[in-house]
Amino acid sequence: MRATIRNVLVTALAVGLLAWFMRGADLARVWDEMRIARRDLLALGAGLVVLSYLMRAHRWVYLLAPLGPVRLRTAFRTTVIGLALSVVLPARAGEFLRPYLLARQEGLSATATFATVVFERVLDLIAVLVLLALYLAAFDPGLEVVNPAVFRAVQIGGLTMGALAAAGLVVLAVLAGHPERLHGIVLQVERVLPARLAHLVAGLARTFAEGLAIIRQPSRVLVSLGLSLLMWIVIAAQTWAVVAAFDIALPPAGALLVMAFLVVGVAVPTPGGVGGYHEAFRISVTTFFAAGNDVAIGAAIVAHMVSVMPGLVLGMWFAAQDGMSFTGLRDLAGVAKAEETAT
Repeated sequence: MRATIRNVLVTALAVGLLAWFMRGADLARVWDEMRIARRDLLALGAGLVVLSYLMRAHRWVYLLAPLGPVRLRTAFRTTVIGLALSVVLPARAGEFLRPYLLARQEGLSATATFATVVFERVLDLIAVLVLLALYLAAFDPGLEVVNPAVFRAVQIGGLTMGALAAAGLVVLAVLAGHPERLHGIVLQVERVLPARLAHLVAGLARTFAEGLAIIRQPSRVLVSLGLSLLMWIVIAAQTWAVVAAFDIALPPAGALLVMAFLVVGVAVPTPGGVGGYHEAFRISVTTFFAAGNDVAIGAAIVAHMVSVMPGLVLGMWFAAQDGMSFTGLRDLAGVAKAEETAT
């Protein structure tokens, strides 16, 4: 019953966002814009999406190194399967599934592996904000002239999220640096829970902290951040290629700004970021790069397809090769989420 209510709410949110996104659109013109978009640039965008998956898997192998050796092939396949599941299920279900699958195949702790996924999200946020700051500082976007209020909102939002990301990194560093202290703190729950259950929770918390072992090595943190910056530059290049396919006057560096908006859009908990991604795309290219509303809507639809279809197709193919159906993946994701949220 609870899951049914959640799914109804998520569906209603996605439909509402798409309706808002499509308001006032001339559908015939939107279709024309989609039909004449440059296929070579769209193909380039799709290729860069796959490259970003490979880079994400390579970074994950590096983050997992303190826990044990992990094959790049396994990291790539489980990453893509997780991304595919997140396209069709809400609440980022794939983010729980992929560490569960990898841990099971590589003989690692699922909880410790999940901790590296949490660290990935912090690295991603920091990388996007660094690139956004670089764009605002070094490329003279002139946003003050375009819309002073929006420019101030971008600045305030960037600074706020930057502070939150830095705070999150500090918290993770504390957890990673003192797993035994965390174990002792959690043991205090014995006052309200049975001792056996309290010891179990404390053990899981300590294992989670040990999964953040890489944070105890500053040089490895810097390398991880460097890998994250390179990966997000590739994602920005993919964004530029798709926007350019619609003949929107977006300078290559301007893709960094659009990308930052898309990160906010996909944070909406709908499958694949449906609705949130589309509206974030439309707002960014119409507000800052003078795109017409209909061309922006057509470009947003195609950009979303380019960003999710390679992962969806590859992920389902990899899952089929491993003898896993969609229903099986969904059930495994539910098991993984239940186990990780229990920590």
